[in-house]
Amino acid sequence: MRERAAYHRRLMSDELDIQTFIGEARQGKWRPVNVLVGAEHFLIERAVRLLKNASIGSAGIRGFNEDVFHGQGLSGSRVAAAAKTLPMMADVRFVLVRDIEDIANAELEALAEYVAKPSPSTCLVLMGEKLDGKTKLSKAAKALAAKGGGAYLTVEPLKGVILERFTQGEFKRRKCAVDSDALSVLIDSVGNDLAAMEDAVERLSLFVSGEGGQGRVTRHAVDEIIERVRVDTVWALVDAIGLKKTKMAAEAVGSLLADREAPLKILGAISRQFRMIARMKDALEDGNSPQEATRLAGAPPFKSRDLSESARRFSTHDLRRAFRVLAETDQALKGSKRDPEILLEASVLALMR
Repeated sequence: MRERAAYHRRLMSDELDIQTFIGEARQGKWRPVNVLVGAEHFLIERAVRLLKNASIGSAGIRGFNEDVFHGQGLSGSRVAAAAKTLPMMADVRFVLVRDIEDIANAELEALAEYVAKPSPSTCLVLMGEKLDGKTKLSKAAKALAAKGGGAYLTVEPLKGVILERFTQGEFKRRKCAVDSDALSVLIDSVGNDLAAMEDAVERLSLFVSGEGGQGRVTRHAVDEIIERVRVDTVWALVDAIGLKKTKMAAEAVGSLLADREAPLKILGAISRQFRMIARMKDALEDGNSPQEATRLAGAPPFKSRDLSESARRFSTHDLRRAFRVLAETDQALKGSKRDPEILLEASVLALMR
């Protein structure tokens, strides 16, 4: 009850939440400066894609109106210069900066100056795990957001009523309704891995429409369609990736594919395990006990030892790179004509490099 009340208080306030922000971007709205930080990579990546479409779409020479930068070793003045450049044969430029937490504080000052007075013809997106609230950039971005000229969002993993709202929204976008008991079972089965949830919603929507179910997802449909990928084998695969044991990883992938698991479903399970590791690492670094960190990571108590070891084994840089590889593979599996099994195997090899 407290969580639901807090959620509704947030809706009544002027605070912008990520799903409202995504809805606006889907309608073609964008702001000159957008700061998106937090651990919920799926929603941040979705927001970035929609902002890009909303701002530059397919108009003009798209390649000449888009710049993408990565934080480590990045010059703030270089980003500012790109953002100040006028668009070519179009109305808007799109400038994306990934991993802003890796930008040196001295370089953030040049960005802060730009953010204080941004170009109205540029959509600048700054994204990453976090941004120190004491920096001039953070203060400038929050001040701009308060005046309505920008957005500053911290996007954390969804849970409870907010996760329910997200899942219901995914069904609604596909013109499907979902029974309350079906929704509960689905969330229990998939958890808050939003990439896996999107895939599950897509398959359920196609299933009920295909069998003349008039777009209503029932408990029976969830029981029929949604199955858990073998978690023990997925953990073996993640361990093999961490240890860079190619043979062990190949055997784990082969075992999952031999069980006729869909590559996209396997990828979703791998992503979920990596998100657990990332949350575990953050919780341990915040001083929590292994048991409390396991709870915060959303894992069962008996996984405490394994998760602690995985959190020690994977550096923050390793995890950030892993999420990037997983996101790129997810897009390729949904849009490429290449063999899905080959794409999955290539992804696993990329994770070990």
